Amino acid sequence: MPSPPLTDDERQQIRDLHAAGHGCNAIARQLGRDRSTISRAAQGMGLDFDRKQTREATQARRDDNAARRTRIITNLYDVIEDDLVQLKTAGHQLAEVSMGKVVRYEVDRLPAQDRKALLTAISSAATTAVRLEQVDASDGADQVASLLGTLFDGLRAKHGTSDDDPAAE
Repeated sequence: MPSPPLTDDERQQIRDLHAAGHGCNAIARQLGRDRSTISRAAQGMGLDFDRKQTREATQARRDDNAARRTRIITNLYDVIEDDLVQLKTAGHQLAEVSMGKVVRYEVDRLPAQDRKALLTAISSAATTAVRLEQVDASDGADQVASLLGTLFDGLRAKHGTSDDDPAAE
């Protein structure tokens, strides 16, 4: 169901709030209207919202997320180091249930299935850490190269040329 048209009072509030530096989302919240309604009304009144705050907020969010990734990566490497120490350590305390009773014993080396599980966890943590590092290391060149390659392949397929086709040169 479409929302009712803006009243003259609401239009004046949009002008006043815009003049006071409020953004489209803030005005929409204050008036209890959809953002799109406020945006269309502002555009119709010749009002333009400054995107500088949005850009700055977006960049701040990216910076915060990069810092969080750095902390996560550091923690992952700490876990990996701890697990590697655990893997190399002798004297592991194990427990199992035998005839309804818990039996505890010590072994010099983890059983194969436990070693495998620990190595899998180490590998998973290392893979995750490397992928997170690549997020911040990427300058987007790989994505652009991939996009260009896909476009080039599509053009080549559409026009029936290949790398071996002398007419393509």
